Amino acid sequence: MTGSGLAPATMDHAGRLAALRVALGTHEVDAFVVTNLLNVRYLSGFTGSNGVLVVTGDDARLVTDGRYREQAAAELGDACVDGPIGLTIESIDFDGALAAAVAGRVRVGLEAATITWAAQRRYAERFAGSELVPLSNVVELLRAVKDAGEIERIERAAEIADAALAQSIGRLHGRPTERDFAFTLETAMRRMGADGPSFDTIVASGPNGARPHARPSSRRIERGDLVVLDFGAKLGGYHSDMTRTVCVGPPSPQQRRLFDVVLAAHETARSGVRAGVATKGIDALARGVIGEAGWAEQFDHGTGHGIGLAVHEYPILSRATPGALERDYVVTVEPGVYLAGLGGVRVEDTVVVGESGCRSLTLFPKSLEV
Repeated sequence: MTGSGLAPATMDHAGRLAALRVALGTHEVDAFVVTNLLNVRYLSGFTGSNGVLVVTGDDARLVTDGRYREQAAAELGDACVDGPIGLTIESIDFDGALAAAVAGRVRVGLEAATITWAAQRRYAERFAGSELVPLSNVVELLRAVKDAGEIERIERAAEIADAALAQSIGRLHGRPTERDFAFTLETAMRRMGADGPSFDTIVASGPNGARPHARPSSRRIERGDLVVLDFGAKLGGYHSDMTRTVCVGPPSPQQRRLFDVVLAAHETARSGVRAGVATKGIDALARGVIGEAGWAEQFDHGTGHGIGLAVHEYPILSRATPGALERDYVVTVEPGVYLAGLGGVRVEDTVVVGESGCRSLTLFPKSLEV
């Protein structure tokens, strides 16, 4: 499947719009102005850099500019085979086109997280006669449950990342710099068909591994180093995410113990992933193993997060966030321990939540020594 081109299962955009309309009914709004471009893409299939989707109880309309005339028509046509989305091209009075789309609607919802103060003031002026209602996470909650087409895209992205690491990992013995090895991984993913990396690849060797989000540096990777590799591929708009920690050559007893504890935390947490389980509960499983080892204070981030059109999506698996897992959520499980001077270990898989367990999409072996 890797590198074979993108022809996965189709995605149910019409069903997404229907689900959104049900959600909007609970908020008692007559129209919803979608400005987050990832949410626009999720609902309509449009992938351009400038577009606003207006959804009402009986209509949906994308407003974009002349640069995307042909692209928008093609993407909307591909996505909305049932209940087409209208298209308005406006390159001069964009806000006026939006006002026309919401005309006569009493309560108009705005995405509170992405509307600037300046935009809100413009809309208040142009949407005369409508009450503006701030809404949060309406589309994001829908995005958390993935359909078959989304899961397939994430899985294919994960396959590319697995294959890229398998092809590249032997080069760690050649003393590359962190920066060079990150480039090697990213180049391999692109050659295998990825649109690009999911995010800035993390290659953190030796003491640099004690920083969870270290940037690749000019430090050379030496024999005996622990190396944290956190990366993913992006394919068809969807992301994968995986972390493997390896040791270049035989590990020391301390390195081995650190790895074994984090791996046990990862496996314990992953074994608890199933529909209905509280997200805090998954975090507690990982944190309990690491705490028993005496490193509770050295695990200072959450255990995981949702992934899809964005690298970090709802839900968040941490001790501070409420909620429970649902079937077909796609989440990461990534505990870690970071020791100043020695380095760090993080082990991460991306998994699909099922009724009685989970299925891992990232399959590269979790072996310490390379």
